[in-house]
Amino acid sequence: MPAKCPICAKPVAVDYRPFCSRRCADVDLQRWLVGRYAIPAARDDEDGDDPGSPRSLGGDFEA
Repeated sequence: MPAKCPICAKPVAVDYRPFCSRRCADVDLQRWLVGRYAIPAARDDEDGDDPGSPRSLGGDFEA
């Protein structure tokens, strides 16, 4: 079974993989740029007790 474009579900073109065309690649890029896609981030520990945080390492970094 051939791979399908995640935007329009047409068969993937080798030159634009994983998309079928430049248009679908641009649609995907635009969705990332405007924030439609987002990678969830974990909230920082409010009191700074995280052993890997710059404050616990003694740095003068702004969070």
